[in-house]
Amino acid sequence: MTGDQRRVAIGAVSGVLFIGMSVWLLQKVLPVPAAANVGERLGYAAKWCTLPGLLFFMMIVAVGNARFFSEAIDPTLGKESQRMIVDGRVADNTTQQLLIFVISALALSASLPAEQLTVIGAAAITFTIVRLAFWIGYRIRPVYRAFGFAGTAYLNLGLLVSAIYLAVR
Repeated sequence: MTGDQRRVAIGAVSGVLFIGMSVWLLQKVLPVPAAANVGERLGYAAKWCTLPGLLFFMMIVAVGNARFFSEAIDPTLGKESQRMIVDGRVADNTTQQLLIFVISALALSASLPAEQLTVIGAAAITFTIVRLAFWIGYRIRPVYRAFGFAGTAYLNLGLLVSAIYLAVR
């Protein structure tokens, strides 16, 4: 195993451990919402989806501002800086991960009882933290994105599997 492969493996395992602990702790401290019906539970999840949405907006602004203040204002000329390329890749991957997150959070919230809905808020906070870590890690050195990538991917997998399980049981 190369040094970079070790860094990625350690980062990925750390990301998975972090999301497990983070969601577990946060869902215990968040207030339980008053959500008596499916519409209120979906509303609760939709509200929490704005937190990762805000981080995604910040990524788009970073790319747009970098373009505006550089020769890369015309994206067809290929004059992007390395930082701009990284920010664009982060925004692209975040688009994909955010779509899965929103679908999963809404689907899961439709099946969860109100007293367990705090897992949605905990997941939204955790998603935002690990996506920010993905962005920062990618900017430092691309192999350092593993913590945030694995954290996001496995968080989404857990939400998806839980939503599917509750939907078919």
